[in-house]
Parts: sequence; structure tokens; C-alpha cells
Amino acid sequence: MKSSKALFCNPASWQGRQAYVLGNNVIRMTTLTGGGHIAEFQLEDTPSVSPLWVPPWKTIEPQEYREKTHARDYGTITEGKLLSGLVGHNICLDYFGSPSVEEAQQGLSQHGEAAWSKWRKSGISVSQQKVALEMSVRLPVCGLRFSRKIELRKNESVAYFKEVVRNERKADHFFHWTEHITLGLPFLSHEDATIALPGTKSITFPHGYDEGKALLTSNEEFQWPNAPLLKGGKVDLTRPFLQKGLGFVVAILLDKKTNIGFIAAINRNLGLLIAYCFKRSDFPWVAIWEENLGIAAAPWKQRTQARGLEFSTTPLPVLRREAFISRGQLFGEPTLTCVPAMSAKTVHYVSLLTRVPAGFANVRDIKVASNQIMIHGDSGPPIAVRASGIKDSLQ
Repeated sequence: MKSSKALFCNPASWQGRQAYVLGNNVIRMTTLTGGGHIAEFQLEDTPSVSPLWVPPWKTIEPQEYREKTHARDYGTITEGKLLSGLVGHNICLDYFGSPSVEEAQQGLSQHGEAAWSKWRKSGISVSQQKVALEMSVRLPVCGLRFSRKIELRKNESVAYFKEVVRNERKADHFFHWTEHITLGLPFLSHEDATIALPGTKSITFPHGYDEGKALLTSNEEFQWPNAPLLKGGKVDLTRPFLQKGLGFVVAILLDKKTNIGFIAAINRNLGLLIAYCFKRSDFPWVAIWEENLGIAAAPWKQRTQARGLEFSTTPLPVLRREAFISRGQLFGEPTLTCVPAMSAKTVHYVSLLTRVPAGFANVRDIKVASNQIMIHGDSGPPIAVRASGIKDSLQ
């Protein structure tokens, strides 16, 4: 859907689902009302290339999932309600991981209510310099209300996010908050793509991988990015899609010496880079999940190649009981966050797309300046991305 306006936000349909499209003639972003998922993020001069993953199955509005009707296509409610609508960038809120058996019996699915509830438009604002969309969702099970504002500015390839969690109960609420960014083909290819983040101490998932198709050993510490293979030896996790038929989950502690955390991915052949930047104090962890044609159960059916880069308050997507009881801290870092009684917690972060010159193969660091984001590679001058609102977001 094209628009002649320099700055716009319009209702739209995305693969039969309700959506809004924001644009500024440099970038455009499509966000869905079902689950609040961000489905596409594109440069206007390459509208066919979005780094965000789109699943190979037909998705539906996740709030319409009914186990009796949809379990065959998407799996049981434990994961199926989420997977029925999952795409691109989704949020895991209140808990990160699967529900317990008892929670699933009460209608809960993977990664918390926000990702499979219907979001509502709170407001749209358009001026000569900015366009913004705000959406919100009420989460009755956990007693939270969540809102997200996405802002684009004129002639910039940066999207500014402001998210607020409001606690509607008279008691402090401890919870998980994860921005689950999933990248996929054709952008994230084994031959041409690499990922980057300021990682340090790391650990593999304690429970293997679905259907026993694990690439890595379980519950073993390592130093990013060299992870322990199940068959012996090490593997560099900056390369995607490492072995067909196998997957993994790992947790990485971000460098405590940096104020700004980031995740980034670059495709050398396309000359395209995507990055998210955030305050490390808000999100000290990154979890990485990779599915590489391994899981046979519906809806995966051994046809999915995707990698999640998930910046988070918590390291691992495990049952809430395990996360709270046995993993309150890891590597000396808290693994949960808190919003006080009848109060709110706010975070800011940005995402960006930019062209990269030939020979710019790897991201070594990302720095935030007064009005730009500086992306440093192995050699040569850094890439400067104009970001006039970065001071309000991350400084």
C-alpha cells in the first residue's frame, strides 16, 4: 500500500489481518492489531525486502484461536494460540516461555497475554516532522495494561518506540518483559548474513530443544559467541542456520560496561542492516532462538528457518515457576523486573534500517550520539544514521 504523503499512518490489511502502516518515504512499518506484532519493516526503495520473519503457514488473528478448531493447524493451546498469529516482532509480557499445565488449562498460551490479545488504537498524530501511532492492550490475567507508541520522523530510517506497563493492582508485580525480534529469509541467509550484539557470559538452554533436535549441549556456560556443540567442539553463533534439522536456545548477558545494548544483523549481498538499540539497564539479556527445519509438529512441519534475537529482562524462556524459584539471578544479574503497585514502568528503544557499503561485513559496536547512531564495523569509517530523537529515547 503506497501513500503520496511524506508522513502517514493508515489502517491497512496485511495478509487478511487488521493492520496499520506508518511511513515517512524512507521507511515503512506494518503493525498488526492481533497480538500487536510488527509484521514488516522496510526501506521504501526496497519494498520487497523486510528482515522480519513471516511464517510459512497462514496466520490468523490470535484472539480468534480456539483449540478444538485450530489445534490441528497450530498446535495445542500451550503454544498454538501464539503461533496462530505469530510474525516478526512480538512482545512477551508478564512471562517469557510456555505456561504450566495448570495455566494452559485456564486458557494461557506461550509468552503471555499481549502476544495473543487484540490491541486497540489509542491515537494517531501526524505533523510536518513526525508521525506516531499508539496502541494499547489490557491484560486481565496479570492485571497489567500495556501501551506502545511508534514514532517516525521526517527523512529518517529510525523508528522510535515508547512502551509503558501499568500495574492496575494494589501490589507490586514482578514479571518478564521481552522484545522478541524474529528474522528470516531472504534477509537472514546462512551464506550472506551475520548477527552482532555486545555479549559476554552465556548459557545454553537447560532443557535441550523441541523433539530432541538440539544443536548445542544443555545447560552449559560459554563465552559469546562460541557455543558448545552437542557432538563436541564449538560453533560461532554469529552465523545463522548452522545445521539443517537442528535448533537451539541460548541466553547472553550483555556487557556491563556499556550503557546501550543492541542487536544487529547484516546481509552483505543485499547491503542491508537492521538494528535495535536500547538501554542496557532496561534489557540486560538477549536470548537467541533458532529453528532450522527441525520441528515436525504443526505448524512448523520442518519448513521453517527463523532466528529470534530477543532483548529482555530475563535470560531464558522457561516456566514461570522455574524462572522465579531457581533463576532469580544468573551471572550476578537479576532475571526479572518489577512495576510497583498502581504504578507504571516505561522503556524506550529504537529500530533502524540502513544501507551498508561494499566491504562492510560485520558490526563491531553501535554508539549513540546527540543526533545520530554510529555503527562501527571491522574497518573503515562508521556508518552514521540520522536520529534526531535519540536524545529523548536513549540519552
